[in-house]
Amino acid sequence: MTVITLTKVPQSLRGDLTKWCQEVQTGVYVGSFSARIRDLLWKRILLNIGRGEATLIYTTNNELGYDFKTTRKDKQVVQFDGIPLMMHLKNQSSTNKRKLGFSTAAHYHRANTLHKKSNEKDVLSSIVALDIETTGLDITKDQIISIGAVKYISKSKCERFYRLIKTDYEIPTHISKITQLTSEKLNQSGVELFDALEDLNKFLADRLIVGYNLNFDINFLNRDYQKYNNSHILNNLKDILPIIKNKNKFIDNYKLNTVLKNYGIKNAEPHNALSDACATLDLIIKLVEQGSF
Repeated sequence: MTVITLTKVPQSLRGDLTKWCQEVQTGVYVGSFSARIRDLLWKRILLNIGRGEATLIYTTNNELGYDFKTTRKDKQVVQFDGIPLMMHLKNQSSTNKRKLGFSTAAHYHRANTLHKKSNEKDVLSSIVALDIETTGLDITKDQIISIGAVKYISKSKCERFYRLIKTDYEIPTHISKITQLTSEKLNQSGVELFDALEDLNKFLADRLIVGYNLNFDINFLNRDYQKYNNSHILNNLKDILPIIKNKNKFIDNYKLNTVLKNYGIKNAEPHNALSDACATLDLIIKLVEQGSF
């Protein structure tokens, strides 16, 4: 049994939790699932909690029969002889003398600015942007021909992943035209799909996977992960297409290149998996800065 309490969190997070738990009272969620799912849910909560607070209580094998975690600023979970205890933290702000020369408003503004920058860096450092190219849209017969992914390291540094995939499938002419990939190029410069998937799994690690119309990419990847090693992607996922649709209701269309132009983002090689992933990361950075992510 697992109990999760939430206060002042984004509505999207509340909706996300109802996939796994029952909301028995406002902000109180109850569910029964494995420890792995519980840990993944807690990671998702920490990533999407915003400025809210969360507490997780779950059954475990200790003297009390349960343990807990919390993000509350006024409390801290401590272990005493193997028993979890909730320690109340003293409010230090009332005992500290305020420095002269700055108004209360200025202090709040500075604190909020630093908090926002810190949150932005934390969010960006926990994600990976992903894109793939395929021979078509039919998951029952089409194949992955390239995979691109990029991690944010700092404002001036990213870590990139790019694999071309060998194939015995004749690439359709219209696909070669938009991707600049041919069967010859793939077989000369590509790797086996199994090896590409293994490398991708290592690159993704436990980061949140973000993409544009992400379900398309994940469905193809999960199909092939299932085929080669009977598994699937376990990372948390976030599609930014719904965010764009909600935020930009009067845009001409929601193709990636149209959206990128709307945000002033240049994509050097449209329909190149790595270039699209990099452009998607730039879009994510814009959304994070605007507080829309």
